[in-house]
Amino acid sequence: MSYIEIRGLKKRFGDNVVLDGIDLDIEKGEVVAVIGPSGTGKSTLLRSLNLLETPEAGTFKIGGETYQLTTKKSAEKRALRQQTEMVFQQFNLFRNRNVLENVMEGLTTVKKLPKDEAGRRALTQLEKVDMLDRLHHYPRHLSGGQQQRVAIARALAMEPKLLLMDEPTSALDPELVGEVLVTIRKAAQEGNTCLLVTHEMNFVKSVASRIVFLENGKIVAQGTPREIFDNPQNERLKQFLNKINMLESMEYVI
Repeated sequence: MSYIEIRGLKKRFGDNVVLDGIDLDIEKGEVVAVIGPSGTGKSTLLRSLNLLETPEAGTFKIGGETYQLTTKKSAEKRALRQQTEMVFQQFNLFRNRNVLENVMEGLTTVKKLPKDEAGRRALTQLEKVDMLDRLHHYPRHLSGGQQQRVAIARALAMEPKLLLMDEPTSALDPELVGEVLVTIRKAAQEGNTCLLVTHEMNFVKSVASRIVFLENGKIVAQGTPREIFDNPQNERLKQFLNKINMLESMEYVI
């Protein structure tokens, strides 16, 4: 029995089937990276697990509790969302709150922690992402990389059973990507369980304990970084990796 079990997850938009019966197990402390071509349902998978999208079918077992992903009941949605935290592409910080207040917000409003305790927990996480010197800055005064580091600190402060990260570097200028990847690597090394969607293949190789390749709404291959990158068995996976390698080579030449 795995720490996290996703079973029969299906999601469609109109006639377009985006997720077609996803089954996935994740062990505690594991970092699972989801890769695949654009439009294959990677972000929809994460959004469905946090009920930002409502699937047509599927169950989500996490920490011994099983949730119906089809639920429309507010109380059940809140209960599930307290098990997970999402880091988005666009940071989604509160513009009218400074760095410290952004990290404290969920702790005081959702977890109902006293302000002093919430403040201590927020400071602990902000120290880990090297943002203590920006406590009283507002998002508009931060670079994209700094905003994403605050967003990661905010998510980790909530102590989720599963951290969902949807293309956390895609909105950043290239020179800012590195600082965010370092932050994610630290979170992984501290034993946080993470489901990560990213196009940063070199980062996937270094941080993921397992990789899932999604194609047309189905998991068609999965394995360790060595199995996926050094000895891919699935023909479609081989084509995808060859294209990635070709594009990276072109960028290097340019």
